[in-house]
Amino acid sequence: MKSLKRESNDRSKGRRDFLKLALTAGGVVTLSAVGSFLRFLAFIPAPTVGGQTVHQLSWPKVKLLNAKSLEPLKPVSFNYPLDNTPNIIVKLGEKADKGIGPDGNIVAYSTLCQHLGCYFSFQMGGSSPLCDPSYKAPTAEGYCCCHGGEYDLVHSGQVIGGPPPRAVPMVLLEYDEATGDIYAVGMGPPTIFGHGPAGTTDLAAVLQYDMQGGDVVRQVTVLAG
Repeated sequence: MKSLKRESNDRSKGRRDFLKLALTAGGVVTLSAVGSFLRFLAFIPAPTVGGQTVHQLSWPKVKLLNAKSLEPLKPVSFNYPLDNTPNIIVKLGEKADKGIGPDGNIVAYSTLCQHLGCYFSFQMGGSSPLCDPSYKAPTAEGYCCCHGGEYDLVHSGQVIGGPPPRAVPMVLLEYDEATGDIYAVGMGPPTIFGHGPAGTTDLAAVLQYDMQGGDVVRQVTVLAG
């Protein structure tokens, strides 16, 4: 009787060992399959813009205008780096962060509010937006009438009021001292509203995302602000 009981226990133990082995093997196969699937997902071809892969991208360099044609505190509109991304360039009444020109007071910014993508307007210090005559801009700023977002255009487009979660992107400018010509040569972080993950500040990612969603500009047409 003891021999039969021992034999039965041995068979039960053998079945348990077999099941453990099978489950372990199954787990290895499953994990291996998941690993292979994740590796497959990770192998995503580099996005392209105009037939170029990301590592081949570069900001277009385009002439905007001559510094002499800018009147103080009168913005001029243009699209950059794509033909559907609006900006303004303006000569402020004081030296500005990253300003160019003889007096360091010329700056350019995207005009898409970082809150919900509305267009903001330029307000000189002491002026009022059409949507709120009771408000007086404390400095040269961008004011968004959608929800009252305010950007300090003297200090790198930093948020000074309202709901925008981050600064508005600057257009990087280059000034030719010999001719007075001004060129757009890139965009600063964060990404333009609606381009890539919100708030992206990595320079390579900003280039990648800001250059997708339209045609790259080759020649700029400037309009009165």
